[in-house]
Amino acid sequence: MKQHRLRPRAPFAAHLLVAAFACMAPIAAHAGAQIEEALAPSVASGLSRAIADNPAPSNYTERADVRGWVAQMSPKLASRFPDEAARAEFLATVHYEATRAGLDPQLVLGVIHHESNFRKYAISSADARGYMQVMPFWVRLIGTPDQNLFQLRTNLRYGCTILRHYLDVENGDLYRALGRYNGSLGQPEYPTAVMAAMKRYQSVASVAAVQTSDVLAH
Repeated sequence: MKQHRLRPRAPFAAHLLVAAFACMAPIAAHAGAQIEEALAPSVASGLSRAIADNPAPSNYTERADVRGWVAQMSPKLASRFPDEAARAEFLATVHYEATRAGLDPQLVLGVIHHESNFRKYAISSADARGYMQVMPFWVRLIGTPDQNLFQLRTNLRYGCTILRHYLDVENGDLYRALGRYNGSLGQPEYPTAVMAAMKRYQSVASVAAVQTSDVLAH
């Protein structure tokens, strides 16, 4: 009889542990706690060159593709950036830094949406900072002390460069790269949430490209 009474308790305890971890998971998934890892000198040098100060060309927003993308995204962010000029500057910076790093601008918006909810001065419990929740150790590893992670272009330059680095490390596996970016590699919550947020910001052009590729595939 004692054995029959003991059997339910082990699963119950296990359920409590599972529930406890489930409660903690969203906190970890939102912290943006990128893990500091030793970088080979060549990698560190390459990343330093990637975040070197190189602003967008003065006529960047005059390009038809950029102007069209900003116009499509602007209504989606009107509540986040009521000032139209600030909104346009933010979106143009996102587009430039994302494409410069070889990333989809919608992906970068998804990361920002989930990491900081578009708050410029957001700081996580792990001390990650700014729009893309960049950990300060990156400035020490690949940057210079004068770089401010709360500055729009600096934050996006670092965030996009780091995400590109993780994509390269993971051979293009976005799911795993996002896990590394968040410091939650192997856990599904963060990459799933970012990909869901990314869909909020799909542009007409990106939807058309997906539909075209689907047609060609068949």
